[in-house]
Amino acid sequence: MCPLMVKLSAVIITFNEERNISRCLDSLQGVVDEMVVVDSFSTDKTKSIALSKGARVIEHPFEGHIEQKNWAIAQASYPHILSLDADEALSDELRQSILRTKENWQFDAYRMNRRTNYCGRWIRFGGWYPDSKSRLWDSRKGRWCGDNPHDKFELYQSTLSPGFLEGDILHFSYYSRKEHSERTAVYAEIGGRALIKREAKALLLKQFLNPFLKFMKSYFLKLGFLEGSDGFFIAYQSFRETWLKYRYARLFTVLQFLIIVVYF
Repeated sequence: MCPLMVKLSAVIITFNEERNISRCLDSLQGVVDEMVVVDSFSTDKTKSIALSKGARVIEHPFEGHIEQKNWAIAQASYPHILSLDADEALSDELRQSILRTKENWQFDAYRMNRRTNYCGRWIRFGGWYPDSKSRLWDSRKGRWCGDNPHDKFELYQSTLSPGFLEGDILHFSYYSRKEHSERTAVYAEIGGRALIKREAKALLLKQFLNPFLKFMKSYFLKLGFLEGSDGFFIAYQSFRETWLKYRYARLFTVLQFLIIVVYF
């Protein structure tokens, strides 16, 4: 008796992604059984483009990457989820792997490699490839976790091992170094707030140590220097985001203390 083919929902969260969303949704055509776009009230053409591609668009206020993605999962018609960011797309090989998996679903989750396009070129080193991600799973078996803005999917039972699919998620990350630098500052502030929420200790020591470890890992251990000036800039932005994240966390801690003192 042949097993029934799994029905699959693709879930994407968006905000002002008109330059990316078409490529993302086009790559999903013929692979998934529905496309759900949860949009945070975009002011560009994201919503109209998604609708024209056959997606179901739901507007919902943005409360954080992890919170938004978990809320989005609950809007899907099917429990089996393929999660992409708007600036990602499926390679042809990955499309075929997912189609085969729908016919023979064996694991609670599946991992796949992500290949990143940075300022018009594909990056191989610096820890950017292979950048393995869990993006296909049974939503009844796990949820999005991690620290905003760097979310990750985790199975409820840590002893379970995910399967692996051939092919790449194609990630079109930054179109310019200026955009990368600006996003670094935004992510650092979000990360700083996340540190406070989990009451990180030894912030001063970590502010000086962790950024250098990040740079060394990206530029030397992960061979980022082989990417030339792009590799150095990527490693530097990793250093900068980590440095700013801990600086923001220390600042928020001081502000919270001052508010308590003034209030009482």
